[in-house]
Amino acid sequence: MITRTYNLLLILALLFFNSCYNDNDDADTTSYGADIENLDASGLPVMDFDVQLPTTSNTLEYTIDIVQWDIPNNGTNAAKTTANLQAAIDWAHNEGFTKVILPVGTYLVGEDVNSIYQGGIEIYSNTDFVFSTGAVLKIDTNDKWNYCVLRLNGDNITVRNGVIKGDRDTHIYTPRSNDGATAHDEGHGICVWNNNKVLIENMVMQDVTGDGSLVLDSKDVTFTNNKIYNNRRQGISIVGGVRIKITYNEIYNINGTSPQFGIDIEGPGRVDEDILIQNNYFHHNKGGDIVNATGQNVYILDNVMEQGDGSSYTDGPIVSWHKTHNIIARNTITMTTGSANGRLGYIQYSGGGDKGHNRATYVHENVCNSCGMYMYDSSDADVRRNQFLGYFVAFSDFENVILVDNLVTYSEAHPSLRFCWSYRFKNATGFASGNYLGETLQELPLSETTPYTMQCVIDGW
Repeated sequence: MITRTYNLLLILALLFFNSCYNDNDDADTTSYGADIENLDASGLPVMDFDVQLPTTSNTLEYTIDIVQWDIPNNGTNAAKTTANLQAAIDWAHNEGFTKVILPVGTYLVGEDVNSIYQGGIEIYSNTDFVFSTGAVLKIDTNDKWNYCVLRLNGDNITVRNGVIKGDRDTHIYTPRSNDGATAHDEGHGICVWNNNKVLIENMVMQDVTGDGSLVLDSKDVTFTNNKIYNNRRQGISIVGGVRIKITYNEIYNINGTSPQFGIDIEGPGRVDEDILIQNNYFHHNKGGDIVNATGQNVYILDNVMEQGDGSSYTDGPIVSWHKTHNIIARNTITMTTGSANGRLGYIQYSGGGDKGHNRATYVHENVCNSCGMYMYDSSDADVRRNQFLGYFVAFSDFENVILVDNLVTYSEAHPSLRFCWSYRFKNATGFASGNYLGETLQELPLSETTPYTMQCVIDGW
């Protein structure tokens, strides 16, 4: 249960706002220059993709016999454990077993493949790989830039119910020969590389030098009910992914080497498309919670994002780059000390003067506690029924913003924020209706054709 403490004035403002909330149901819904969307009853684009789950042709089951295969399960002898465990998995695959069960124990793995890569265990197509309660797969201490504790080799693969651990606390950060760099940020818990129809469920992925999981050029991948934490680079990285579903996970304490986000969608030159991020809990992530640099048709829905006591953001909870496609709705975002971007729960970075944006960004029904949002040097946004409690909403050099039925409040904790910081514009066009500052309806004279500016001269931009 997440508790919030509000002062009396804020409570009264919210009660008043809720009583007026639906007064503008008939407000203009035009998207202006953006493509026409197929919208649902709440005014959001209909999600037109379905992520496929793995399927198998039989139910043959094999529990690995660690005595027969002479597999250590006490966290020792990585070379022997790797060779013998892999031999057992290979045998089960060749015999047609589709469910392979790893018995309880700690399995220390690691194979010296080359100067930059440390190998772990591979799972093959048409396999449901199940960890018994208490089973742990751990990479041995190494000095490699790149490793996969568990690598998926094929399609129709499920991995569930276990713990995967990296070596971040004992890793040897040997300088790279060509440039002396020591980031070593490619150590991954589960590598989903060129796979189709993958389910990762009820797993713990922790303490790796890079990402809890890296999705690379894969389709139909589902992460659900996982705990992903204390990884150095990301919780989950999507570097070329189509139809990706990330639901009901807890992703936290991502810290150590940039970008340090819970989820990073960033595949330059690759296709990142049809991605659902819903009902996850993010907290204490150093860089931020979700960044979308390249994704199209990305739904960010019903998540809880908390900066967390004693934590600081570098970029902020939700960050998107120009010309990505985002539907951001019903999230609860709480900031405590802000970031390099200030107290912005959502920021869309600049298009570098290129305002073409063939699809609108939708920001609906989010609650930002002690935070706001800012979009600049871009175009086409549909922003409705959000609550920005204690900060501002701003658009700079922006074309075609629809701003309807939003609430902004002041924060007694930040008295330096002046009136015209509540709704702030610089060279912005669009349409506004039904927006409140506390109990007061704001007249925001946005025009579809004439750029509008309202800013604090004393503060400047």
